[in-house]
Amino acid sequence: MATIYDFNVKDRKGNEVSINDYKGKVLLIVNTATGCGFTPHYNPLEEMYKDLKDKGFEILDFPCNQFANQAPGSEDEIHEFCTLKFGTEFPQFAKIDVNGDKANPLFIFLATEKPFEGFGKGLKSAAMNKFTAINNKKFGEKAYIKWNFTKFLVDRDGNVVARFEPTEEMDNVRKAVEKLLG
Repeated sequence: MATIYDFNVKDRKGNEVSINDYKGKVLLIVNTATGCGFTPHYNPLEEMYKDLKDKGFEILDFPCNQFANQAPGSEDEIHEFCTLKFGTEFPQFAKIDVNGDKANPLFIFLATEKPFEGFGKGLKSAAMNKFTAINNKKFGEKAYIKWNFTKFLVDRDGNVVARFEPTEEMDNVRKAVEKLLG
């Protein structure tokens, strides 16, 4: 049976990186986009990273252009946008697919461990259900991730313990991370 530490990914320069390099840390793995309504999530993500990285916390950022073409730039353009606009310092990896036949195996694993359970309630939820139904129709059963800024929380032992949809309040994400850090 695979664990999170069995996966390799490519950094934004194309070098292979093993998730095993992050063993023993609390991880928040996120698919991101630079032109999304949820792009401001970079602010609380970076704040959380700065506050908690010395306690064994890492954010792994995977840009993805599969949701309404909201991450159209190259890896360098995306990185420049994130560092200049949001001051991000957490690791950013190569742009990937999270859905369909070319979905990154790490995200297939994450989504299998913590499947989609809905966007919650309210107006944001209703809007997201509409957008995702249209966008993800093309992926069918291989629509593992419903939208940008889906976040997976992994404990120090490599267990995928939570999935946060982009509609989840960032304060709740931070509380879950802090709880795992102790």
